[in-house]
Amino acid sequence: MSGSVRILGIDPGSQRTGVGIIDVATDGKLVHVHHAAINLLGAEDFPQRLGELVARLGELLVEWQPDEVAIEQIFLARNAMSALKLGHARGAAIAICAGRGLKVSEYAAKEVKLALVGRGGADKEQVQHMVGAMLNLKGKLQADAADALAVAVTHAHVRASAARLGVGVRQAWSRR
Repeated sequence: MSGSVRILGIDPGSQRTGVGIIDVATDGKLVHVHHAAINLLGAEDFPQRLGELVARLGELLVEWQPDEVAIEQIFLARNAMSALKLGHARGAAIAICAGRGLKVSEYAAKEVKLALVGRGGADKEQVQHMVGAMLNLKGKLQADAADALAVAVTHAHVRASAARLGVGVRQAWSRR
């Protein structure tokens, strides 16, 4: 799409990382490009999972050539070790993207839910439904891939608002 912006959304995980790519036309129309869940469970150990994540994201960056990246922020997990591993996966994803010169924007899960459904307490099924409706996708989406597409759509909406306001993306989202 000429004049469009390609956004890679990432829902980081230490077992599966969701990726979703959309194009945003100059008129604001959203077009689905690609989505998948990167399964990391086949790796021998956790460091190998991170290596696999970096390798697969690197391949994805080369193949799809996104202009911008949006990633979900960490949430507070009940299990400290799970949160730490999630943080490592998120850090690896940010590092590979930033290392390629891509701007990375971060969104909390509540922000994504608010942007797509209209309330921060929406459930996953509502988010998946809205992602499918907004991108004209048929059938049930894999949860991690749907979350990644949701992050990309959120970024598309926030960056459009920021452009209209003449401010940065974080400032457009902030209520201050």
